[in-house]
Amino acid sequence: MKYKSGLNESIKTKRDNFKKRFETKCFQLITDAYDSAIQERVIEIDWHEDDITSELNGHIEKNRQRLKWGIISNVYHTVPKDKLKKEKGYSSKLPIIDLRLTTIDSSMEYRYYMEAKRLKEKCSKLKRLYINEGIDRFLSRKYPKGCLLGYIIEGDIDKTVHGINKLLKTDDKEYEILEYKTHKICHSYYESVHNCGFIIKHLMFDFTSLDNI
Repeated sequence: MKYKSGLNESIKTKRDNFKKRFETKCFQLITDAYDSAIQERVIEIDWHEDDITSELNGHIEKNRQRLKWGIISNVYHTVPKDKLKKEKGYSSKLPIIDLRLTTIDSSMEYRYYMEAKRLKEKCSKLKRLYINEGIDRFLSRKYPKGCLLGYIIEGDIDKTVHGINKLLKTDDKEYEILEYKTHKICHSYYESVHNCGFIIKHLMFDFTSLDNI
């Protein structure tokens, strides 16, 4: 029994390490896509978040590193729900997330989800949507394992995040505020810690340099 238990633990450790490496690769792909999109200046500041995500996904698909890593990306993907009764029209009730990245290791498939939101430094409405339709959906498990992408289209990243944190404090969630963390890949990376130690990762991307209007 001890041998079997140790073997199971070893398998779990290998899978956990693989998941961590996969997440890092996902961060690399989305960050490279952002850098490439900024250089090409195709994205316009008034685009919808779905437009921006679709453009970034196009850059991910062109990334040769993605093929080397064996990762597939899809936009606007429905998230399966085991408890949802399967009947006529049930698929329209499934939650849709902006970006899904998938890889396979041996006989296991791993998926990583990214939900994107547009943000402006002086727009409380967009910050509230970031909380209610982003953070809260991960906390409720409506969205599975993944991260949030913040598309800054007006203002300063740090001041925008400060505004999100002010709203969280207003909601008596001061302990759940976004805190800046140094990251070797992501330019502006934050984490928020929630109940039971659940951590949500936030990647902020600055698109304000594309404001040509």
